[in-house]
Amino acid sequence: AAKVLKLEYDGLLFAPIFYEESVSFLTEYKKKNTPIVMIDSNLPEIEGAAYIGQNSYQSGFLGGKLISYGIKNDSNVLILKITRNVESTSRTNVFLQRIKGFYDFFKEKENLPHFNFTEISIKYDIENQLTTTMFEGIDCVFIPNSRVYIVAKFIKDNQLKGIRVVGYELLQQNLEYLNEGIIDFLIHQKPEEQGYMGINHLYKKVVLKESVTDLHYMPLEIIVQENYTSTKS
Repeated sequence: AAKVLKLEYDGLLFAPIFYEESVSFLTEYKKKNTPIVMIDSNLPEIEGAAYIGQNSYQSGFLGGKLISYGIKNDSNVLILKITRNVESTSRTNVFLQRIKGFYDFFKEKENLPHFNFTEISIKYDIENQLTTTMFEGIDCVFIPNSRVYIVAKFIKDNQLKGIRVVGYELLQQNLEYLNEGIIDFLIHQKPEEQGYMGINHLYKKVVLKESVTDLHYMPLEIIVQENYTSTKS
């Protein structure tokens, strides 16, 4: 990041991963007065930057709908936040927005059965953090990022049955467990298309000098076992 700040570019395409470092870097980069396009994650703190990606709140709202779909009886839902740094989940905008949207779905839908919620945060690179005790009485699991395969592997290895699993991203590991029927729904963010549109945005703004909309939300796409092969390019 320090090297990038010393060099001169006509535009920046950036995918925020580490929240605090990204805000610090982009705040400094803004002083160059060149276009910035963020993909995957939006940082509202960075005014004047474009964003191409999902509406995180709406995707969480959709996650709630997928969890509740067809459920007729009271259910227990486990929300598993799996990150590099457990403490960072409270500061990561994508996590916060997805989880807020998830809860808001259940608040708005008064005709649903009663859902009980439990939240657990773990670090993805430490073994044996999941326990069967965590899953006792659990009917559904929502993972608000791409590491849903960690949960799916645990469910398979421990032969846990009757648990609906909803997560994000078409990682190969996720698709394998989707195909096995362990993961029920994946919300697809179309990362390749985000990157393409990000470069196209910079091309229009920097080269063609066109006026371009700075906020573009990608459509939410639901992937299930029966349709995932059609998403491959």
